Amino acid sequence: MTDAKKRQWDELLTHGATASKQHLADLFAEDPDRFTKMHRQFGPLMFDFSKQRVTEETLNHLFELARTHELNEWIARLFAGEKVNDTEGRAAMHWALRLPQDAICEVDGENVTAQVHEQLARMERIVEKIQAGQWRGATGEVITDVINIGVGGSDLGPLMVTEALADFSTRTRHRLNIHFASTIDGSQLSQLLRDKKPQTTLFIVSSKSFTTIDTLTNASTALQWLQRSFGRRASSSILHCHFVGVSASPDKMTEWGIAEENQIGFWGWVGGRYSMWSAIGLPIALKIGVQGFRDFLAGAYDMDEHFKNARWEDNLPVLMAMLGVWNTNVLGINGLAILPYDGRLKQLPLYLEQLEMESNGKSVTREGEPVERATCPIIWGDVGPNAQHAFYQLLHQGTEAVTCDFIVPARRYHESLHHDAADELIAQHQLALANCLAQSRLLALGDAALKDAENEPLYKRYRGNQPSSTLLLDELDPYSLGALIALYEHKVFVQSVIWGINPFDQWGVEMGKKIAMTTLGKIRGEDNELDDTDVSTAGLLRRIRAEWK
Repeated sequence: MTDAKKRQWDELLTHGATASKQHLADLFAEDPDRFTKMHRQFGPLMFDFSKQRVTEETLNHLFELARTHELNEWIARLFAGEKVNDTEGRAAMHWALRLPQDAICEVDGENVTAQVHEQLARMERIVEKIQAGQWRGATGEVITDVINIGVGGSDLGPLMVTEALADFSTRTRHRLNIHFASTIDGSQLSQLLRDKKPQTTLFIVSSKSFTTIDTLTNASTALQWLQRSFGRRASSSILHCHFVGVSASPDKMTEWGIAEENQIGFWGWVGGRYSMWSAIGLPIALKIGVQGFRDFLAGAYDMDEHFKNARWEDNLPVLMAMLGVWNTNVLGINGLAILPYDGRLKQLPLYLEQLEMESNGKSVTREGEPVERATCPIIWGDVGPNAQHAFYQLLHQGTEAVTCDFIVPARRYHESLHHDAADELIAQHQLALANCLAQSRLLALGDAALKDAENEPLYKRYRGNQPSSTLLLDELDPYSLGALIALYEHKVFVQSVIWGINPFDQWGVEMGKKIAMTTLGKIRGEDNELDDTDVSTAGLLRRIRAEWK
C-alpha cells in the first residue's frame, strides 16, 4: 500500500472514531435538510442515503480515499476493455452487451458492438419464432414449455428477472411457460418433467464453458427423458427440435449434439454472474419480448453512462460503494440485508449474494498479498414483509449490527392486467410502502421514532442507529430493473478498487469442484481407497456406501 493510501485510510479511521459515536436520531434533529442533502435521483431511481451514519465531512473523506486508489483511472480501464481480470488475463466487458447498435467499441482491432448485435439478432429470431408458435417439437406440435438448464450466473439472473418482470409478459398466440432447473441433484428437473409433454417442451442449455457438470448432467437427463418418449432412433430430430444452446464454446455445443442453427454465442470476457445481458438472457426475452429485453438493456446502458460521467458526489454506484466501505471498514458492520418490498423481487437477494460475494469475497490483493482490511460483507435478505416475520427481531434488538438496502417501487398495479382488482391491490401495495418506510425509520431513529418510549421496559426499547439506504423506483419495469442491476454491478467494481482485489475471478470455488469429482468415484465404488481422505469424510462415505448396497 502506498503512503498516500495509508495516510488517507488513517484520516478516515480517525474521523470515524468520532463520527461513529453520533446517533442517527441526533443527525436528523440537527439538520432538517438532511434528506435534501443526502438523496440523489437517476432517471426512475431515487437513492436515499440520509439514514446512513455519515455526514458531508464523511463523504469528503470517502471521496479522497477513492482518489488515492485511482478510482477514475480504474473506471477508464474497465470501459476501455483493458484486462482488469488480471488472474485470467481477460477484460470484463459485460457493459459492452448493453451498447446501442450505433455505439463504437473496438477492442484489439475487433468491432465488439457488431459482434454483440449479431448474437442479439440471432437470439431475437429464436424468440420471435418460439413466441409465434413456429418452433415445433419432433412430432410437429407447438412448443408450450421452455426449461432453462443452467447454474450460477446462467440461472440466478434470468430466473430473478423473469419473475420480477412477470407483469410485462409478452402476449403470444399460445401460452408459453418458462421454467428453470439448476440443482445438481436433479430435484428441480424431475419435478418439472412430471407434468410436461415431451412433444411440446424445449430445453435451453446455458453454460459459458459448456463443461459445467451440474448443467450437463441435467441436460443429459432431459435428453434421456425425450428419448424414452420418442425412441433413441429419433435422437437427431430430438436434438434439433428440443434443444437450444447458449455458450462461449461453440465447439463444445456441437460436440454435445446441439445443431449449429440452435446455438447462440457470447464471449470469454463475459463473466458468468454478469452474463444475463447476453444470450444467457434468452429466457428473459422469451418472457418479456424482444422490445422488453431491449428496454432492459437500455436501463443498464444509461446507468453505465451515469457511472462513467457523473461526478462522484452525484454518482449512485460510487456513493453506494463508498458508503459500503464506510460501514464495513470503519463501523465494522459485516452484514448487508437486501430487503425488497415487492414480491416480484423475491429472487433479488439471492442474485445479489452471488454478484457481491463471488466477486468481492476475496482475501488476496491484486499484488498477491493478504488483504489488510475486511472486504465483502455477508449479503442476505428476503422480501421485506416476509422478513419482518422472520429476522427483523435481530435487526431491531439483536447484538449484531446490520446495514440494509430497502428497495421498493412507488407505483404499482396500474397495468391493464390488474384492472379488475386494481383498488384492492393498490391498497395492498400502499401497505407494503408504509411498512418499508416505517421499518427503515425505526431502524434509524430507534426510540426517537416512538412516543413515550423511555417509559417502556428495556425489552420493548429500540436502540436504533442501524444504517440503511432506500432505493425508491418510480415503478418496476424492464428499464428500471436494468438500471438497478447495473447500479449494483458498478458498486461491486468500485469497492473492489478500494479493497485492491480482482472482482472478476472466482478461484475459491474451483478446488471444491475438483475434490468432488474424486469423491464421486469413491461414492460409486470406482475408488475404494479411503485412507487418502480425512477421517470425517471417510466415515461419511462408509455410511453412504452402506445405504447404496
